[in-house]
Amino acid sequence: MIFSHWLATLLGGSLAIHGALGAITLNVDDENSLKTAAKTVASDMIDFYNARDSKDIPGKFDGTWWEGGSMFMVLIQYWWLTGDSQFNDAIQEGMYWQKGDDDFFPSNYSQYLGNDDQVFWGLAAITAAELNFPEQSGQPSWVSLAQGVFNTQVPRWDTSSCHGGMRWQIWPYQSGYTTKNAISNGGLFQLAARLALYTKNTTYAEWAERIWDWSATTPLLKQKNWNIADSTTCDTQCTDHGDWQWTYNYGTYISGAGYMYNYTNGTASKWKAGIDGLIGTSSQFYPTQGYNGAAGNVLVEITCESVEKCDRNQITFKAYFSSWLAFLTTIVPGSSDSIMPKLKTSAQAAIKTCTAGSDGTLCGIKWYNQAADGTNGLEQQMAVLGVLNANLIPFKGGAPLTAETGGTSKSNPSAGTNSSNQAVPTLNNITTGDRAGAGILTVIFVTGWAVAVTWMIRGG
Repeated sequence: MIFSHWLATLLGGSLAIHGALGAITLNVDDENSLKTAAKTVASDMIDFYNARDSKDIPGKFDGTWWEGGSMFMVLIQYWWLTGDSQFNDAIQEGMYWQKGDDDFFPSNYSQYLGNDDQVFWGLAAITAAELNFPEQSGQPSWVSLAQGVFNTQVPRWDTSSCHGGMRWQIWPYQSGYTTKNAISNGGLFQLAARLALYTKNTTYAEWAERIWDWSATTPLLKQKNWNIADSTTCDTQCTDHGDWQWTYNYGTYISGAGYMYNYTNGTASKWKAGIDGLIGTSSQFYPTQGYNGAAGNVLVEITCESVEKCDRNQITFKAYFSSWLAFLTTIVPGSSDSIMPKLKTSAQAAIKTCTAGSDGTLCGIKWYNQAADGTNGLEQQMAVLGVLNANLIPFKGGAPLTAETGGTSKSNPSAGTNSSNQAVPTLNNITTGDRAGAGILTVIFVTGWAVAVTWMIRGG
């Protein structure tokens, strides 16, 4: 069994923190109060991570792989916002262990992964690049790992059905292979937009625009009412829709639109329209009735919380929605007023669920109850840490960094293209007509992926 060198020290420090703090109190208008609460919640989350059965495999959770990437993403944000580096060794160890062929597609798990699983690790890597999270000598840069994910995902863009789009699952033998879903497409959209802003490489921006425009031809992004369907199917040419509403689907498209708004210096009205429209529809996640008097001010995973059907994945979604929207306020001027007030009241409510466990610091799911709800676990801690991180962002500012504004992580546009995990099919260059959106999505893939990589290298 591998015994991580940071584990013993971390466990001892975590116990000391809990004993000193006891139950968590919070003043969302006080930076130190937020940092103290976040430290307690993060320490409990790491305790769950260290106690897992698969702890001999850094970054691998019991029964799931993608949550490792999402947890590290939240912890990287925590480090940058608080200056607390006690978890950094664990983050680095897990991220590098799971990097695969520099594409977060490790052979041990690649046979059952979905596109959404892989892209979350890419989003963790671009987060590390944007925040100058420390890199280890001899390891690939954070931004190159994000580029590796991009480079292995875009060849999977599927024009055999629906004129494009990312399938949920990667392999034909997987039950979700015939589904195209919002998080796989929205995740790659967000990753491409963030790579565009960080590197100023136009290829990433053009892919972001392609994914957005294609999504808008399907129920995954209904621009008429700014509703995001969770999924659609290849069998119907992406005309049907699974309408379960999830916070992270909205968060990923809103965030990507924010990065594209900043990338275009606010000159492309489509991005501001998308941001405003999707934030408006996201008000459904702050319900005004039937949630213990939350009065429209507490974030709720409305599809599963009230019926007590949230699985471990769904419990974490509010973490991503909270932090992605809060970071958006740093790159889209004027967006704070529509985002931060409800994230403040959500944090206040969330911390009141953190009364379980021997130290009274383990959190629950139903923030609107503002009390323990009989549940606890790593995912509950992650969700609360995400909304605490979100409330720390206005105190910090100055992010995300880019290669032009102080980002030190070095670009490698060809990262991941030598992967041995899968054959790389051919695909076309992006044309002006392609970028026009809904009307012209029948373009045929004619140029090899090697040409696209060469184009990226020339583009910077």
